[in-house]
Amino acid sequence: MSLDEVRLFVPRIAVVCSGLAGLPFPTIAAVCGAAVGGGCELALACDVRILAEGARIGLAETSLGIIPGAGGTQRLPRLIGPMRAKRWIFTAAVYGAGEALADGVADRVVPDAELDRAAAEVAASIAAAGPLANRLAKRAIDAGADLPLARALELEWECYRATLDTEDRLEALEAFAAKRKPRFRGR
Repeated sequence: MSLDEVRLFVPRIAVVCSGLAGLPFPTIAAVCGAAVGGGCELALACDVRILAEGARIGLAETSLGIIPGAGGTQRLPRLIGPMRAKRWIFTAAVYGAGEALADGVADRVVPDAELDRAAAEVAASIAAAGPLANRLAKRAIDAGADLPLARALELEWECYRATLDTEDRLEALEAFAAKRKPRFRGR
């Protein structure tokens, strides 16, 4: 790409990653093959990352004389801490799935052939929970992460209060009393 093309393209990738991270519901990255550079940044924008055993992941931009430009320098340190993130970014290393799991980038590693099933299981588990509760929990986690603890706790309480007058909460109470699974409707 020409310099002008790069100047147009990289911010677009950043917008995609930020849009993905900003979705109000939980997102899952199922990574097989290589997720390097922008692919890693897409995975970092998700709430859950499941890697196939054969997957490779990393931010190799510094080996090209550039830096991650779609959120990697900000999302990775928030996920695994600045010390590990600096190692990942400064060395431009591409890590195996086991190393990514050990460093906290991956939530789970599964055999390659089981990746789709594992991602579907996590998605089903999330879908079985209250959708409004998950949205509010995500909001509390994401918005509270950079707030002072006292303000973050206030935000958590605001989000909790928002669940109190929902049909989903009443359904969960009825289901518990009837010893059945709740049928959430997102209301």
